[in-house]
Amino acid sequence: QVQVVESGGGLVQPGGSLRLSCAASGSIFVMSFMGWYRQAPGKQRELVAAILTNNSSTNYADSVKGRFTISEDNAKNTVYLQMNNLKPEDTAVYYCNAKGERFDTYGIGDFISWGQGTQVTVSS
Repeated sequence: QVQVVESGGGLVQPGGSLRLSCAASGSIFVMSFMGWYRQAPGKQRELVAAILTNNSSTNYADSVKGRFTISEDNAKNTVYLQMNNLKPEDTAVYYCNAKGERFDTYGIGDFISWGQGTQVTVSS
């Protein structure tokens, strides 16, 4: 089993910054992908930023390019999302997603794990 835990959300004024953290733990054999998604009230969940852990390739939603940066600490199976110049439309619950292969008593298999989410509110 693989667990994912996010932290770092909160209330910030427009133009401010926040840094989210996401740590994965458990029976991880290979970590392939870690990404941040967000879901605002009444809207679908969307991908915000993602990173492929084997080559550090990144991808961002157009709405956050130039403002958000995803980074990783492979040794800790942890990713960070640095969010600068935050806007009210960035308000949402942010979820971390991890994909890869697990190795446990059942052998080797794929895993897809989600965190519980962390609230980010941008408001004056």
